Amino acid sequence: MEEAQQDRARLEAFLSASGVTARLAETPQDRFSEVDAAPLAMTAHALASAPSQRPPEARREPDRPMPPRHPAAPPQRAPTVAPTVAPARPPAPVAAVARTSTVAPAERREAHEAVHAAREAARTATSLAALREALAGFEGCPLKRTARSTCFGEGPQGAPIMFVGEAPGREEDDAGRPFVGRSGRLLEKMLAAIGLTRRDVFISNVIPWRPPGNRTPSPIETATCEVFVRQEIRLVRPHILVPLGGASAKTLLRNDAGIMRQRGRFVRYPFAEGEADGIEAMATFHPAYLLRTPAQKRLAWQDLLAIRKRLEADGRLPAG
Repeated sequence: MEEAQQDRARLEAFLSASGVTARLAETPQDRFSEVDAAPLAMTAHALASAPSQRPPEARREPDRPMPPRHPAAPPQRAPTVAPTVAPARPPAPVAAVARTSTVAPAERREAHEAVHAAREAARTATSLAALREALAGFEGCPLKRTARSTCFGEGPQGAPIMFVGEAPGREEDDAGRPFVGRSGRLLEKMLAAIGLTRRDVFISNVIPWRPPGNRTPSPIETATCEVFVRQEIRLVRPHILVPLGGASAKTLLRNDAGIMRQRGRFVRYPFAEGEADGIEAMATFHPAYLLRTPAQKRLAWQDLLAIRKRLEADGRLPAG
């Protein structure tokens, strides 16, 4: 009973820190159906009005018969137009296929060379400071040339929890630190709700450089940067790894399922293929997603509470 009251108190603190100011009834209201009704009504109206907009020509035909020379013209043009249009189209797909077949191998070579260069740069780093230096000197990812700064992870080595997002945003790129914008502030509030601070955990991203316009990183960019974050995980060696969001979870846990299917359960994170030694991992929502979808904060709270209880059970909860 006392533990349930403590969990409820933590939930109240979590919701309050997340910006919840009022509670609603248990029965949900589907606000999306109100929005969906509008386009459906417009579509029905368009379908109903479409037939009345086209037939004017058909209704005018009995009133104004076409001159006899006009019907004769189309039959004369049809034989000449058909042979010229039909042969003109097939070459286009052939050219497109040819271009694709020549570019794909080049992209594969580029990806292989970039990943190989990243492995060579990261494998000799035996400390976080050395890895930071290796990342600063790495030129094999084009994202570095468009970003203002390199957002290396921060936190104590041996931290009980390591959070890993996808990539820095504009505020992170300006500051050169991960999770300092709105997402970072929400993450700090989430940590406070379970009795932790930013100083207790390690925070990083799969991609250390902001993609232009916050676009989705390409597969080559992700594969290249993944090498560095995996080495970072080896060096930090957290008790629990927490990928934030679907992109991070798919990359680090090698699981193509969406975040809703991956969140809320502990799995083993292997350091390398075939390597038995690993650490526990649990994916949860990215704070940016929670800012857009506040209704999922309850599930995020469940994930954080499960992580806290696992740390308590294993004696890894920071003192104080």
